[in-house]
Order: sequence, then structure tokens, then C-alpha cells
Amino acid sequence: MKLITKSMITSALLITSSFVMAEANPHQFEKCMAAALDERPGEVVKVEFKNEQGAHMYEFDIRGDDGSDWDVECNAHRGLVSEVEREVDNVNHPLFKATVSEEDARKIALAIYPGEIIEVEYEIEPNGAASYEFDIDTTLNQEMKVEVDATSGEIVEANREIWQIGLE
Repeated sequence: MKLITKSMITSALLITSSFVMAEANPHQFEKCMAAALDERPGEVVKVEFKNEQGAHMYEFDIRGDDGSDWDVECNAHRGLVSEVEREVDNVNHPLFKATVSEEDARKIALAIYPGEIIEVEYEIEPNGAASYEFDIDTTLNQEMKVEVDATSGEIVEANREIWQIGLE
């Protein structure tokens, strides 16, 4: 397993800084990472920077000290955690209660965002609901994160990923 290193964090800060003018950079990477690790102590294995309904967000994938994997989202402007989801390893996990198959969820996501699915995560939302999260390399040369509810089959979230470092 490859953990996020200090040089990877420095690279993330440089990428984020170049995303907006250096003097006006409102992003609070360090504050967000500290808040995420306060929320779920452990090792950061991946960081994503995305545009979520006009807001810039960091998503930290944390291998928790409790043995679970967590996705912790933090508003890049305010430096505050906005959502914590548990990640499970597959659809057969006891917490992942789905009535929509992964195959059907893939078709739903690709019907709206055509391209190639390059990663799938199985998430447990804060309310206990299960969802599939697909990273799609779209035909428009953008990477989209598309979340499909595993019970209803509805797309509940779709965001453009700007960059990612760490495990895929």
C-alpha cells in the first residue's frame, strides 16, 4: 500500500495554487487535511480536488485507525468537513444493502456521462444508505465522479474531478 507522502502533499499544494492566482488562493489544504484526520484518524491514502456544485472540495480517502476506510470531504474555502462516508470493499459487505446491481448502476451513470469507468467505490452514506461511486473518464476529456444510489438507481451526485494523488 502506498501512503500519501510529504512530497505528494507539496505537489497537491502546487497544483491547487496554480488552479487559481497564487495571491488570491483561498484553498486551505492543510486545514482540511487536519480536520479530516481529526474526524477519522488514520493514514491518508488518496486526495482528490473536485468542483462540487460550484464549490471546491477536497476528498481525503483515509485508512482509519479503526480498520475501516473513510471518505472525508472538506470545503476547500472554509476548511470545514462537510461529509463523512464509509467505504466498503465490495457489494457483498453486510453494510452495503443494494437492490440495484452494479451493472445497472454503471449503465445509469454512463447514459448521462459517456466514457470509461476507471474506478468504482462502494460507499455507505452518513444515513446508512449504500451508493456506487464511479470515476468516469468522459468522452469530453473530463473526469467525473458520479454517485448512484444503490436502492433507487438515481444519480445523487455528479462532480468534476480536477486532480487526484495517491491510490487509484
